[in-house]
Amino acid sequence: MPATTPSDAGDDNCTANDVRLELGQGDAGAGSRYRPLRITNVSGTPCTVRGFPGVSYVAGDDEHQVGGAAVHEGDDGAPVRLATGETAAATIQLVNVHNYDPAQCRPTPVRGLRVYLPQGTASKFVPDPGTGCASTDIPGHQLSVKSVHPA
Repeated sequence: MPATTPSDAGDDNCTANDVRLELGQGDAGAGSRYRPLRITNVSGTPCTVRGFPGVSYVAGDDEHQVGGAAVHEGDDGAPVRLATGETAAATIQLVNVHNYDPAQCRPTPVRGLRVYLPQGTASKFVPDPGTGCASTDIPGHQLSVKSVHPA
């Protein structure tokens, strides 16, 4: 059953403990990969997500941040109410950092992504090994994210 977009979602925001996060299959183009961040309600009660997840690359056993956090693209979108087992998604653009000048980018191996749900304060780790720019002084952004929508 697909997630619904109600006209008046309550204050029952999904928390990190309420959901499972994973990256779905995506597309590539124009020097980037586009992957849906799938947000599935695994709690026993409905909850709501709205807006932009916080996303950044992390590395090392301590999961320290690599480079800047993802920039938001588009508008906040409508609230998405998730019953148990339902999924919402937010598209993440991951730029191929090998297109940047290595001296400016400072390519760094990453383990994956740190993700904060919209309105959330606790993060979750999503594995996605690759390479990020350690520098925040690059032309453009290495990560961007769109708002959550029904999957």
